[in-house]
Amino acid sequence: MELCKYFGKCGGCELQNIEYKKQLEIKRKKIEKLLNVERIKLFAANPFFYRNRMDFAVSKEGLGLKKKGKWDQIVKIDECSISNQKINMLAKEIRQIVRRIEPFDEKTKNGALKGVVIRAPRYSSSVSFVLNKDYEKLKEAEKEIEESAKKISAENILITYVPRERPVSVSEEYKVLKGNGKLKEKFLGKAFYFPAQGFFQTNSEMAEKMHEYVNSLLKKYETKNKTLIDLYSGVGCFGIINSSLFKEVLMIENFLDCVKCAEENIKENKIKNAKIIGLDAKELRELKLERKSIAITDPPRKGMHKKTIKEIRRISPEVIIYVSCNPKKFAEELKNFREYLPKSVALFDFFPHTPHCEIVVELIKEKE
Repeated sequence: MELCKYFGKCGGCELQNIEYKKQLEIKRKKIEKLLNVERIKLFAANPFFYRNRMDFAVSKEGLGLKKKGKWDQIVKIDECSISNQKINMLAKEIRQIVRRIEPFDEKTKNGALKGVVIRAPRYSSSVSFVLNKDYEKLKEAEKEIEESAKKISAENILITYVPRERPVSVSEEYKVLKGNGKLKEKFLGKAFYFPAQGFFQTNSEMAEKMHEYVNSLLKKYETKNKTLIDLYSGVGCFGIINSSLFKEVLMIENFLDCVKCAEENIKENKIKNAKIIGLDAKELRELKLERKSIAITDPPRKGMHKKTIKEIRRISPEVIIYVSCNPKKFAEELKNFREYLPKSVALFDFFPHTPHCEIVVELIKEKE
């Protein structure tokens, strides 16, 4: 595929001018050097039209993306070569709607529409119009979106309200105009509902590869009489997919909408030995866990709280599967797990044409 016509102007893809095989080799060597390991496993898929979520900026011309190196300028785009085709289709549908709403100005902090989030996993879709909740003519902007919502083919249409000073695209304050505010995806035969305002993997094909790989790691161990502790569990993907391997599964998540979806997913997939606990992982010690266990942890980019790390070490799982979207932070945290050794490392290229990737590290307790 030829280079995207916006490459070099848009701030999204930084590496698209490098052959994809070379990109992968660069990332592999970077992780091997960072973790001081040899020849890690590498998983990749289609490097184009892979993203199932895009956070679009807006201007008077319509939808766009931030200009490279210019946070307050926008490049109008007709199609994004890393967005999946459903997102590109929905972007075309709402282009005229966006032009009828006053765009938010990053410099003056005035205006109504701060952005549009389009999500399109393989089994559903949503469009979220992000409004400046402090806008003086907010009602007019809401009315424009409400009247246009029925014309958009996405299953879910939302209005998200954020303060003028906060550069975010999700909020606990939102209104559902169409649908139920939940999206659907499937991995390894299991169905998962997740909130349109919540985190979920942006590359469905790579996510399925990762779940398949983690499942294969766990199958190597004797797990029938053990507990799976699934930290930062989101809507329960790791816990539910691997539940049949364990005596019980405890999923820990603090975002309320994700907790509700996890409860629904447990019922949807007829899982009898799993439960979701609405708790911040840094308060893990409140559960007073003493069971023989294996842990999966999938923290945000900022990593795990020091209290969480301390409690994991006290619980002393036989194996820790650490899923990291920030390998540099993982390398820092690994120093805290002195009694564990990396048995395997795998790189998953969730974000082709960018410097980012995810890693899965299998940590086992060092023999005394």
